[in-house]
Amino acid sequence: MSKRSVTDESATPAASPAPASGTPGWLERIFNFSGRGTTMGREMRGGLVTFVTISYILVLNPLVLGGAASADVEGGVLDSIQVASTTALAAGLLTIVFGFVANLPFALAAGLGINSFLAVSMVQQITWPEAMGLVLLNGVVIVILGATGARTAIFNAVPAGLKSAITVGIGMFIAFVGLVNSGFVTRTEGGPPVQLGLSGSIATIPTLVFIVTLLIMAVLLIRKVPGAILIGIVVGTLLALGAEALWNLGASGTDNPGGWHLTVPSLPEQLIAVPDLSLVGAFDPVGAFTRLGPVAALMLLLTLVFMNFFDAMGAMTGLARNAGLARADGTFPRIRHAFIIEGFGAVVGGATSSSSNTIFVDSASGIGEGARTGFASVVTGALFLIAMFFTPLAVIVPMEVGSAALVIVGAMMMVQVADIDWQDFSIALPAFLTVIAMPLTYSIANGIGVGFIAFVVVNALAGKIRLIHWLLWIVAAGFVIYFARTPIEALLG
Repeated sequence: MSKRSVTDESATPAASPAPASGTPGWLERIFNFSGRGTTMGREMRGGLVTFVTISYILVLNPLVLGGAASADVEGGVLDSIQVASTTALAAGLLTIVFGFVANLPFALAAGLGINSFLAVSMVQQITWPEAMGLVLLNGVVIVILGATGARTAIFNAVPAGLKSAITVGIGMFIAFVGLVNSGFVTRTEGGPPVQLGLSGSIATIPTLVFIVTLLIMAVLLIRKVPGAILIGIVVGTLLALGAEALWNLGASGTDNPGGWHLTVPSLPEQLIAVPDLSLVGAFDPVGAFTRLGPVAALMLLLTLVFMNFFDAMGAMTGLARNAGLARADGTFPRIRHAFIIEGFGAVVGGATSSSSNTIFVDSASGIGEGARTGFASVVTGALFLIAMFFTPLAVIVPMEVGSAALVIVGAMMMVQVADIDWQDFSIALPAFLTVIAMPLTYSIANGIGVGFIAFVVVNALAGKIRLIHWLLWIVAAGFVIYFARTPIEALLG
């Protein structure tokens, strides 16, 4: 595919194919097929491939957010079918709008890093409506930053090594969650914090299904098969259904350690159903501040902003380069439009309880098929809306199969570890602490906070104070308060 930079909407790469003669004129004016050197047919094919590649989120997001395993501080849970419906709705609407407004072949869907953070960390402190309220407020902040141009300024304030470390750390965290939920890693009684399987060995059929599914996905990805993760989920689910039918393993428990974690695979009563959108509007934007106090709630909000901010910026920059649309300075056509719509992804995600929606780097699959315009995104979004009527399929997939996808996505996010300068210890140590703290403390927020504080303190004491942007001082101070909030609250009564 072409790596040529496109400096404006009218630039036409050399030797690019002309659009098909049957392309409607109004579509040509909106999407500029000829200027991007593509055709409507190629865009449709690219949009289809992108959907097939990322449609696993319709299964994975309900697994992460829904069910008893993700109960909030008051015991409240999100219904998996409802999450699947709103996940498809939000992804469909946002991707279509993004295609028309930004005219870029990028798809939006519920981000895996943020949904894991919500399910594992945030709802241990607040309820699901309160968590989704913070997600919505996070989106409002992102929209304002994008509209004013402040987003680029803030992005530039954080050292490149820390940006990469945040992405790598989130990948480690997601992978660790997958390994734990699959039973591949378990707690020990009185020994080391974790161990392999049961008593140091893989002794259960569900965990074996996880391993087989993981290997299938890996092989398909290596062979560059479109939709590799989705195919792996389908095959793994079929294996799980067969295993349950043969051995009747049931749910895992103290008296049945060899059972399925969280979800016992079984066929639903129906495959097609009217979407259940009951979660739309089920958010509380002020409840977290009342429950936790302003300082703790603001730190959770700030963590969401950072996660959304850096993940989306990196994904869009990389995809634009992959599509040959990036300029020499890394920017691309309609960049501000893209930032604003991506910010609305969090607003819509919070409003629908589907978690923050962000740019999916998996969109590279459609770009690889030739997608260069927003028409591919329109096609992808339309397919998401159609998928709303097939959400009962989401409850078939056991956690062991979904966990394999988490590990694969985590491995994909590790690629940015190469962008960290490990020879410069002033960045290597903060980056390392960021990466390692996330999985070991089971918190993305902790990793970001530890990394920022370490960077500011180490560089300040080493005489490199000029390298520290003033915004980092503020953020680091905020994280110090966040980490010390319990004794501070006790001191203040």
